[in-house]
Amino acid sequence: MISSFNLTKLNSLLKDFYHMTGIRITVFDDTFHELAAYPEQIADFCQIIRSDETAAAQCHLCDKRACESAARHREPYTYKCHAGMTESIAPIILGNIVIGYLFFGHVFSYSSREEGWQQIEKCCKAYQIDMAALKLSALRQPTITQDYISSASHIMQAVAVYLCMERMVSLHQQELPVQIDMYIQEHFREKIDAMQIARHFRIGKTQLYEIAQQSYGMGIAQHIRNLRIDKAKHLLSERPDLALAEIASECGFHDYNYFITVFKRLVGVPPKTYANRKLMD
Repeated sequence: MISSFNLTKLNSLLKDFYHMTGIRITVFDDTFHELAAYPEQIADFCQIIRSDETAAAQCHLCDKRACESAARHREPYTYKCHAGMTESIAPIILGNIVIGYLFFGHVFSYSSREEGWQQIEKCCKAYQIDMAALKLSALRQPTITQDYISSASHIMQAVAVYLCMERMVSLHQQELPVQIDMYIQEHFREKIDAMQIARHFRIGKTQLYEIAQQSYGMGIAQHIRNLRIDKAKHLLSERPDLALAEIASECGFHDYNYFITVFKRLVGVPPKTYANRKLMD
């Protein structure tokens, strides 16, 4: 675990979210382990699902994949879980590192209760669980609209930002992922790659890859490219006097044409178009 949470303040914040939305919310650390939740007790629906070992393993896998997707896109991710309920997860990002996740789940979001149960039954029919009890639990859930879920997801993202701003979480500076992030921040404009970083910290490329996936939701090369493009976007907005070749070099792209190709792929438009749009804003 690369960070520490103020659980007293955090639990108070989770309680506020629940009272405002009526949806249970959970916090995971960067290794996908649950740190806190409000209410603490998981829903009856989830308890029934997890009474089957295979289903419980699928719950863990589903959460893990959702965390990875949220980390990769660095924004909330809403989806249907393996048991047919709607869930949403938002990454907690401090600096450039994903240090944890806020999560809400087991939300019944269907156009009718009949349709909802049919889908849930189809998802869960292979599990060794009490289907009658599961149906009763599912149909007791309030029906929540997609618009409500979207709004709750946006609030959850704001909570993720707020808890970092209010110092409810802090990084362990001595931890390897934090040291690696600091090194990349200092050197991303230079000619660095995963092999060089692995050598610098005397670790294998596999370990570095795992750290990158956990911290950024992507590989080291992609993360460095994103940092360089973010820097280029800043310079294009704030320094219109600079030539594109100068911006490319300043951001660590030593091949001008490659810079234009990568920028267009990641941003959707060429650098000149992006700069012109910013001038018109």
